[in-house]
Amino acid sequence: MAVAVSSPRLAELAERARGVRRDIIAMTYRAGSGHPGGSLSVTDLLVALFFEEMRLDPAQPNWPDRDRLVLSKGHAAPALYAVMAQKGFLPHEELATLRVVGSRLQGHVDRRKLPGVEASTGCLGQGVGMAVGMALDHRIAKRPGRVYAILGDGECQAGPTWEALMAAGHYQLDNLLVIVDRNGYETDGSTESIMGIEPLAEKLRAFRFETLEIDGHDFPQILGAFAHARATKGRPTAIVAKTVKGKGVSFMENTHLYHGKPPSKEEAERAMAELGGTLT
Repeated sequence: MAVAVSSPRLAELAERARGVRRDIIAMTYRAGSGHPGGSLSVTDLLVALFFEEMRLDPAQPNWPDRDRLVLSKGHAAPALYAVMAQKGFLPHEELATLRVVGSRLQGHVDRRKLPGVEASTGCLGQGVGMAVGMALDHRIAKRPGRVYAILGDGECQAGPTWEALMAAGHYQLDNLLVIVDRNGYETDGSTESIMGIEPLAEKLRAFRFETLEIDGHDFPQILGAFAHARATKGRPTAIVAKTVKGKGVSFMENTHLYHGKPPSKEEAERAMAELGGTLT
């Protein structure tokens, strides 16, 4: 377990996360499709990455020395788009175009459409392999940037995930941080009822990862784990972040029912009220 680290901006991070969650509800409601459950669970991790951890410049999205994020669970696109809008990569009003034909905001993230998206993902199990390749490229080119990959826990049932993790451990990629959004649910139910992945942390350690287990909604723990990863040398780091599917919206929490189901108007209004906003 990493030591929790505080930040003078903890209240700001929490408020940003609430705003992102409001945007997720509004976006998926307007689109009439999308993946709110897993977007809500990964929100705090993305906010911490973009506003405390990663070296990024929205004015130069292709800056060679930037840090890179691969959202391997590409269906959580609404969360990434909302965080990127707060960071300045796109206008906030563009969020209303999620899943509209011709929009830059595809249902799964697409690097060809939106500058700042590092990898087109959605076929689960492939994103972490791309992240490993990026980390190897950084090492060969002697670039300072770090590489971050966010996986879903259901994605850990896919074989290519483990081939990539094996390579990361073999090549001692200490510039790579893999984060598992361990919310416990996938499309059809709980991960453990469909294809159990436990003991997950022990498996990651066996693949030569420095492995931490944290509360994925606790910003001091998240920041502490990031600091631990930066200080780790000679091996990659993995964070198993225990999260709540649908975090922040009472009727979406701890259920698979909103994995790929958008809220109705009544549900969206209720969710927005719980998150301190209104549906417009």
